[in-house]
Amino acid sequence: MSEILDLSHVRLSDRPLVVCDVDDVVLNFFAPFESYLKKDGLELLPRSFRLTGNIVSVGTEIAIEEAAVKQLIGLFFEQQEEWQTPFELALDTLNALGADADVLFLTAMPPRYSQARRRLLDRLGFDFPLVATEEPKGPVMWRIHGERALPSVFIDDMAHNLHSVRDHVENCLVLHMMPDSPLHLLAPKPDDGIARAMDWSHADDLIRAHIHR
Repeated sequence: MSEILDLSHVRLSDRPLVVCDVDDVVLNFFAPFESYLKKDGLELLPRSFRLTGNIVSVGTEIAIEEAAVKQLIGLFFEQQEEWQTPFELALDTLNALGADADVLFLTAMPPRYSQARRRLLDRLGFDFPLVATEEPKGPVMWRIHGERALPSVFIDDMAHNLHSVRDHVENCLVLHMMPDSPLHLLAPKPDDGIARAMDWSHADDLIRAHIHR
Protein backbone atom coordinates (compact mmCIF):
# COMPACT_ATOMS: atom_id res chain seq x y z
CA MET A 1 0.00 0.00 0.00
CA SER A 2 1.48 3.35 -1.06
CA GLU A 3 1.97 6.14 1.45
CA ILE A 4 -0.42 9.10 1.34
CA LEU A 5 1.50 12.12 0.11
CA ASP A 6 1.52 14.83 2.78
CA LEU A 7 1.65 18.36 1.37
CA SER A 8 0.51 20.11 4.55
CA HIS A 9 3.93 21.77 4.99
CA VAL A 10 3.74 23.40 1.56
CA ARG A 11 2.30 26.90 1.89
CA LEU A 12 2.44 29.11 -1.17
CA SER A 13 2.29 32.89 -1.25
CA ASP A 14 0.79 35.04 -3.99
CA ARG A 15 3.92 34.73 -6.13
CA PRO A 16 5.19 32.59 -9.03
CA LEU A 17 6.22 29.02 -8.21
CA VAL A 18 9.54 27.34 -9.05
CA VAL A 19 9.57 23.57 -8.46
CA CYS A 20 12.93 21.86 -8.75
CA ASP A 21 14.15 18.28 -8.80
CA VAL A 22 17.12 17.45 -6.53
CA ASP A 23 19.26 14.56 -7.80
CA ASP A 24 21.52 15.59 -10.69
CA VAL A 25 19.87 19.03 -10.78
CA VAL A 26 20.69 20.58 -7.39
CA LEU A 27 22.80 17.78 -5.86
CA ASN A 28 25.24 15.55 -7.71
CA PHE A 29 23.99 11.97 -7.85
CA PHE A 30 25.80 10.19 -10.69
CA ALA A 31 29.40 11.05 -9.78
CA PRO A 32 29.07 10.40 -6.01
CA PHE A 33 27.16 7.17 -6.68
CA GLU A 34 30.02 5.98 -8.90
CA SER A 35 32.47 6.62 -6.05
CA TYR A 36 30.11 4.93 -3.60
CA LEU A 37 30.05 1.78 -5.76
CA LYS A 38 33.84 1.62 -6.05
CA LYS A 39 34.28 1.23 -2.31
CA ASP A 40 32.39 -2.08 -2.60
CA GLY A 41 34.33 -3.31 -5.62
CA LEU A 42 31.61 -2.34 -8.08
CA GLU A 43 31.43 -0.04 -11.08
CA LEU A 44 28.76 1.45 -13.28
CA LEU A 45 29.16 0.78 -16.99
CA PRO A 46 27.14 3.33 -19.04
CA ARG A 47 25.77 0.90 -21.61
CA SER A 48 22.16 2.10 -21.34
CA PHE A 49 20.24 4.61 -19.26
CA ARG A 50 19.47 2.34 -16.36
CA LEU A 51 21.23 1.11 -13.25
CA THR A 52 19.97 -2.49 -13.23
CA GLY A 53 22.16 -4.51 -15.56
CA ASN A 54 24.91 -1.90 -15.67
CA ILE A 55 26.29 -2.15 -12.12
CA VAL A 56 28.95 -4.84 -12.29
CA SER A 57 31.72 -6.37 -10.19
CA VAL A 58 35.10 -4.85 -11.00
CA GLY A 59 37.21 -7.29 -12.98
CA THR A 60 34.47 -9.75 -13.90
CA GLU A 61 31.96 -7.23 -15.31
CA ILE A 62 29.19 -9.52 -14.08
CA ALA A 63 26.05 -7.50 -13.42
CA ILE A 64 24.53 -7.67 -9.94
CA GLU A 65 20.87 -8.59 -9.53
CA GLU A 66 18.03 -6.06 -9.50
CA ALA A 67 17.32 -6.61 -5.80
CA ALA A 68 20.97 -5.83 -4.99
CA VAL A 69 20.78 -2.66 -7.11
CA LYS A 70 17.72 -1.47 -5.19
CA GLN A 71 19.48 -2.20 -1.90
CA LEU A 72 22.54 -0.21 -3.02
CA ILE A 73 20.43 2.79 -3.97
CA GLY A 74 18.64 2.65 -0.63
CA LEU A 75 21.91 2.49 1.28
CA PHE A 76 23.27 5.37 -0.78
CA PHE A 77 20.25 7.50 0.08
CA GLU A 78 20.69 6.60 3.75
CA GLN A 79 24.29 7.86 3.53
CA GLN A 80 23.66 10.72 1.10
CA GLU A 81 24.89 13.29 3.60
CA GLU A 82 28.40 11.84 3.29
CA TRP A 83 28.44 11.75 -0.50
CA GLN A 84 26.28 14.29 -2.30
CA THR A 85 27.44 17.82 -3.09
CA PRO A 86 25.68 20.76 -4.77
CA PHE A 87 26.14 21.94 -8.33
CA GLU A 88 27.88 25.24 -8.87
CA LEU A 89 25.56 28.27 -8.63
CA ALA A 90 22.54 26.17 -7.62
CA LEU A 91 22.28 27.73 -4.16
CA ASP A 92 22.97 31.30 -5.28
CA THR A 93 20.48 31.05 -8.13
CA LEU A 94 17.65 29.54 -6.08
CA ASN A 95 18.20 31.99 -3.24
CA ALA A 96 18.01 34.90 -5.69
CA LEU A 97 14.88 33.48 -7.31
CA GLY A 98 13.39 33.08 -3.84
CA ALA A 99 13.15 36.86 -3.61
CA ASP A 100 10.58 36.85 -6.43
CA ALA A 101 9.02 33.38 -6.29
CA ASP A 102 8.17 30.48 -4.02
CA VAL A 103 10.80 27.74 -4.44
CA LEU A 104 10.04 24.08 -3.70
CA PHE A 105 11.98 20.83 -4.09
CA LEU A 106 10.16 17.83 -5.57
CA THR A 107 12.45 14.81 -5.33
CA ALA A 108 11.77 11.32 -6.69
CA MET A 109 12.73 9.11 -3.77
CA PRO A 110 11.01 6.97 -1.16
CA PRO A 111 9.73 9.29 1.61
CA ARG A 112 11.59 7.25 4.25
CA TYR A 113 14.84 8.86 3.06
CA SER A 114 13.47 12.40 3.15
CA GLN A 115 14.77 13.26 6.63
CA ALA A 116 18.36 12.58 5.58
CA ARG A 117 17.80 14.68 2.47
CA ARG A 118 16.26 17.45 4.54
CA ARG A 119 19.30 17.52 6.84
CA LEU A 120 21.68 17.63 3.88
CA LEU A 121 19.80 20.41 2.10
CA ASP A 122 19.61 22.44 5.32
CA ARG A 123 23.33 21.99 5.99
CA LEU A 124 24.11 23.24 2.48
CA GLY A 125 21.77 26.24 2.85
CA PHE A 126 18.89 25.02 0.67
CA ASP A 127 16.14 25.84 3.16
CA PHE A 128 13.20 25.46 0.76
CA PRO A 129 10.29 23.06 1.36
CA LEU A 130 10.89 19.47 0.27
CA VAL A 131 8.41 16.94 -1.12
CA ALA A 132 9.75 13.39 -1.50
CA THR A 133 7.59 10.94 -3.40
CA GLU A 134 7.68 8.14 -5.96
CA GLU A 135 4.39 9.31 -7.47
CA PRO A 136 4.33 10.80 -11.00
CA LYS A 137 5.43 14.40 -10.77
CA GLY A 138 2.76 15.93 -13.01
CA PRO A 139 -0.20 15.17 -10.72
CA VAL A 140 1.85 16.20 -7.67
CA MET A 141 2.78 19.50 -9.30
CA TRP A 142 -0.88 20.06 -10.13
CA ARG A 143 -1.88 19.38 -6.53
CA ILE A 144 0.64 21.96 -5.38
CA HIS A 145 0.03 24.69 -7.97
CA GLY A 146 -3.55 23.90 -8.98
CA GLU A 147 -5.18 26.43 -11.26
CA ARG A 148 -3.56 29.49 -9.75
CA ALA A 149 -3.24 32.33 -12.29
CA LEU A 150 0.46 32.71 -11.53
CA PRO A 151 3.53 31.63 -13.51
CA SER A 152 5.04 28.26 -12.67
CA VAL A 153 8.34 26.57 -13.51
CA PHE A 154 9.45 22.95 -13.25
CA ILE A 155 13.10 21.82 -13.53
CA ASP A 156 14.16 18.18 -13.92
CA ASP A 157 16.76 15.98 -15.61
CA MET A 158 14.33 13.22 -16.65
CA ALA A 159 12.21 13.44 -19.80
CA HIS A 160 9.29 11.47 -18.35
CA ASN A 161 9.00 13.90 -15.42
CA LEU A 162 9.08 16.90 -17.73
CA HIS A 163 6.41 15.38 -19.95
CA SER A 164 4.27 14.52 -16.92
CA VAL A 165 4.29 18.09 -15.62
CA ARG A 166 3.74 19.57 -19.09
CA ASP A 167 0.68 17.35 -19.51
CA HIS A 168 -0.85 18.25 -16.13
CA VAL A 169 0.00 21.92 -15.51
CA GLU A 170 -0.98 24.51 -18.10
CA ASN A 171 1.41 27.28 -19.09
CA CYS A 172 4.21 25.84 -16.96
CA LEU A 173 7.78 26.40 -18.10
CA VAL A 174 9.34 22.93 -18.03
CA LEU A 175 13.13 23.10 -18.06
CA HIS A 176 15.40 20.18 -18.91
CA MET A 177 18.62 20.35 -16.90
CA MET A 178 21.08 17.49 -16.56
CA PRO A 179 24.75 16.91 -15.76
CA ASP A 180 27.34 16.11 -18.39
CA SER A 181 27.69 12.44 -17.45
CA PRO A 182 28.22 9.34 -19.65
CA LEU A 183 24.97 7.87 -18.32
CA HIS A 184 22.88 10.95 -19.06
CA LEU A 185 24.12 10.99 -22.65
CA LEU A 186 22.10 7.78 -23.06
CA ALA A 187 18.95 9.19 -21.47
CA PRO A 188 15.70 9.57 -23.46
CA LYS A 189 15.43 13.05 -24.92
CA PRO A 190 12.54 15.36 -23.99
CA ASP A 191 10.00 16.26 -26.67
CA ASP A 192 10.55 19.24 -28.93
CA GLY A 193 9.41 22.45 -27.30
CA ILE A 194 10.90 21.66 -23.90
CA ALA A 195 13.67 24.14 -23.15
CA ARG A 196 17.14 22.99 -22.12
CA ALA A 197 19.03 24.88 -19.43
CA MET A 198 22.77 24.39 -19.92
CA ASP A 199 23.66 25.45 -16.36
CA TRP A 200 22.20 27.37 -13.43
CA SER A 201 23.10 30.76 -14.91
CA HIS A 202 21.21 29.87 -18.08
CA ALA A 203 18.31 28.48 -16.03
CA ASP A 204 18.09 31.76 -14.13
CA ASP A 205 17.73 33.72 -17.38
CA LEU A 206 15.01 31.40 -18.70
CA ILE A 207 13.07 31.36 -15.43
CA ARG A 208 13.14 35.14 -14.99
CA ALA A 209 11.99 35.69 -18.57
CA HIS A 210 9.01 33.41 -17.84
CA ILE A 211 7.93 34.71 -14.44
CA HIS A 212 8.33 38.39 -15.39
CA ARG A 213 6.68 38.29 -18.82
